[in-house]
Amino acid sequence: MSQTISLKKQISIRRVLIDAAFRTFLYFSIFTALGMIFWVVSRLWSDAGWLLSWDLITNYPSYNIDDAGFQSPLVGSLWVVGFATLMALPTGVLTALYLEHFAGKSNKLTRLIELNVQNLAGVPAVVFGLIGLAFIVRGFVKWGFTVGSAAVVIAMLILPVIIIVSREAIRSVPPSYKEGALALGATNWQAVWRLVLPSAIPGTATGSILAISRAIGESAPLLLLGALSFVTFNPTGLDSPFTIMPLTIFKYASDSREEYQILASAGSLILVAVLFTLNLTAILLRDFATRKRNV
Repeated sequence: MSQTISLKKQISIRRVLIDAAFRTFLYFSIFTALGMIFWVVSRLWSDAGWLLSWDLITNYPSYNIDDAGFQSPLVGSLWVVGFATLMALPTGVLTALYLEHFAGKSNKLTRLIELNVQNLAGVPAVVFGLIGLAFIVRGFVKWGFTVGSAAVVIAMLILPVIIIVSREAIRSVPPSYKEGALALGATNWQAVWRLVLPSAIPGTATGSILAISRAIGESAPLLLLGALSFVTFNPTGLDSPFTIMPLTIFKYASDSREEYQILASAGSLILVAVLFTLNLTAILLRDFATRKRNV
């Protein structure tokens, strides 16, 4: 009897030590990541924080350092990412709903979709640029080097991530929600639309935030689509030429003049601020939807 108690005590102590070590590792990882972010932002701030002003946002790119700004690349990035989100988000969520609640598990079409989604999630971004160049810019669509073609490519880039994360969020909803609704006479679609999907909003929104955050900093696929690095006008529609923040920052940073390199640091700070604002807005909307659902 005493040996059994001693063995249980040893197992309990071991579990406590393992839990403490795991929590320590988690805290260390979090603080390391936050420290790296703080270090990068602080370096950028020390180099170009004094340069930040409203004129830097309202002025267009210019070869005159006194008049150079980031209006057109900032607006171009918002146009491309905005339309990409409008295309990818509903498509990804509806695809996840179909795969989890409407498609047959042994269906060949379902297995084909799952295989393609998993493969596309690991494809390098430049490959999506090649696909867009072949089929959207110069292929049967012939959209040219425009905001619309860039938005389609970015939508293809973030779509697999949204589908995978949305499936996990939908799968985490207790099956009793749907079963209870079906028992009360609701149809399969009514149970999924009114109970399952609202319960999966927090997880779906989190994955979408991560995908959009990745999209706003992507430049490799858009280089192949003809995104210019020096545009002095804002897009006016899906058929307009465009530029984006990462390309303009790279152009300024690769300039031999130190003033433009400092300007690139200021542009990086603006991009970080925009990314933080978009993430914060999405998080607030997610929390609002969650509270509204729980009321």
